[in-house]
Amino acid sequence: MLRKEDAVMVVVDIQDVLLPKDEKVVAAYLQQAERMIRVVRALDIPILVTEQYPERLGTTNEGIRAALGDVPALPKMAFGCLGDDAFKEALAATGRRQLLVVGMEAHVCVLQTVLEALAADYEVFLVADAIVSSRKREYKAGMARMTQAGAQSVTAEMAIFELLRKAGTPEFKQVLPLIKG
Repeated sequence: MLRKEDAVMVVVDIQDVLLPKDEKVVAAYLQQAERMIRVVRALDIPILVTEQYPERLGTTNEGIRAALGDVPALPKMAFGCLGDDAFKEALAATGRRQLLVVGMEAHVCVLQTVLEALAADYEVFLVADAIVSSRKREYKAGMARMTQAGAQSVTAEMAIFELLRKAGTPEFKQVLPLIKG
């Protein structure tokens, strides 16, 4: 189960050029990713953000960037985040062992990040409705492989309620508008 004190959110390469072509899929995906980021920020959970080769592929999506506030993005060339030394150092510095993963693409950068994290004995939680690929079959294959490898698939709402644990707390009241969406 997710524990607020052990979790770190990993936002993988949410860059416009990589988004699927289906506008409905993109709108739903970005909505859930933004929602999850806003909740995590409200709960003071550390966030690590990556951008795949931003000089060529561009920077983080504008709406996601707004949700992230002043959280800096780490540029990378490796597909898997743990293949990048700056990311590995930033992750280790959090002291957290649960990765709450959102991003894209499920079958490339998210997949390689998750497999690397599992191999390094991290517990991984995939926010399934805040992960996407350019093609549906690639998303399904990536998600299946990650869960078969030991990652746990959750929805944004499942993750939010696991992190909160109970109603009536100041944190619950703070994120309630995000829960109601």
